[in-house]
Amino acid sequence: MTEALREPTFLVLTALTERPQHGYGVLEDVRRISDGQVRLRAGTLYAVLDRLRAEGLVEVDREEVVQSRLRRYYRITGLGAQRLAEEVVRLRRNAEAAATRLRNSGFVPEGGPA
Repeated sequence: MTEALREPTFLVLTALTERPQHGYGVLEDVRRISDGQVRLRAGTLYAVLDRLRAEGLVEVDREEVVQSRLRRYYRITGLGAQRLAEEVVRLRRNAEAAATRLRNSGFVPEGGPA
């Protein structure tokens, strides 16, 4: 069984699924995806990206120099997309189990009926 992804890792992979992005773009996309609930710091982001690169889940797409600074763009790999898809299935299954138990106990999950 594959270990669950931590939320920052899940969100970084999600951000890179749509298109290759540089670090700041990933930070902003994670904020949007999470409705502002998750605001990664640069140090956290680059630690996540380094680990994901080592695991073969993301790779460098390209590099460019902007205002004398190197901007590195990252993209998700096929293995990364597969791992993200597995995590989506796991999270859905867990959320559905929780919603069912809440319904059966007479509680209605926040956001309406499940």
